[in-house]
Amino acid sequence: CRTQLRKYFKNWNASGYFFEGETIINPLSRKVLTTKGTKKAQRSRRFIQENCMYNNAVKIENLTKNYAEICALNNISFSVKEGELFGLIGPDGAGKTTAFRILCGLLSFDSGTNFIFDFDINKQIDKIREIIGYMPQRFSLYPDLTVAENLRFFADLFQVDKKEREQRLIRLLKFSNLAPFQSRRANDLSGGMKQKLALSCTLIHTPKILILDEPTTGVDPVSRREFWEILKELNKQGVTILISTSYMDEAGLCDRVAFIHQGKIMAINKPGNLKQYFNSNLLEIETSALYDTFLKLKQNPMFIQSQLFGDRIHITVKSLTKAKEELKKIGIPISAIKEIQPTIEDVFVELIKSGNHSAARCIPLTP
Repeated sequence: CRTQLRKYFKNWNASGYFFEGETIINPLSRKVLTTKGTKKAQRSRRFIQENCMYNNAVKIENLTKNYAEICALNNISFSVKEGELFGLIGPDGAGKTTAFRILCGLLSFDSGTNFIFDFDINKQIDKIREIIGYMPQRFSLYPDLTVAENLRFFADLFQVDKKEREQRLIRLLKFSNLAPFQSRRANDLSGGMKQKLALSCTLIHTPKILILDEPTTGVDPVSRREFWEILKELNKQGVTILISTSYMDEAGLCDRVAFIHQGKIMAINKPGNLKQYFNSNLLEIETSALYDTFLKLKQNPMFIQSQLFGDRIHITVKSLTKAKEELKKIGIPISAIKEIQPTIEDVFVELIKSGNHSAARCIPLTP
């Protein structure tokens, strides 16, 4: 894309930005920064769309992987658009790590097709590894090396040009807020700092796609928030991010999410549209006898699903009227009861209970 932009635009600066009059192009994010409505802006956007944009950064079709008698991935299909932050959401053992390891060329598969930026994983894995950054679930850096030494090691590993190496290291240390700790051994970092260091090492060769396998597992809430702020900033710069998590609240931070369970994709949609898969009614109950009430509700066939949410209980019902009558009948000490909108976790549980894997379909982002 840079080569095509150099032919189209006469001027570019040392930072790699192209410009023509008031029109400025960021070649990494493919974004046009200019006054809206100008003819030059419209022409620039049209040129970039036609010459510098891929329809899909990742495309998986009918992917199947078996471990002996266990089906880890059962004919799954999904795509990730360039510049998208896409979440693969599911519990432990759902198939998230298997899918990511296949995408990185670390694991063979039984059938299906996998492409990253039009590169076939079976035939062009060397080219793919140049443009992806993979962060595994477990901390895999060298614990006896310092923060800076780990970054330099990965810069050598990816053959980063010596002229750019120190500049990138300084930029990543500042970006991850690890500059004050660059002389500290990796083994002595907190859990959140270790994940930031792992992400920085993954970014040392400026990949186009980040593949992150449950990067916030076991990280405290403050560090989780800081980590997601870094991801959001990277995404604004045009980096495509494919992330897996078992935290349902993180699904709302993605552009689109795919629910995966027992190797099957159950639904793919924008977080705000997931409620359409919840075909029941949801009640929230406050009670002075929380656990006893929960056990009674769980054993009652009138209620489809009962879940503890902090100091409250969520119950899934078909009929609100009949449910309230049943609650009065069994004599539960209710302090408050109200109908609520389902959370992403409620939707996920509903899909698992209903076995509604036929709902899976990909709804792309609107331009």
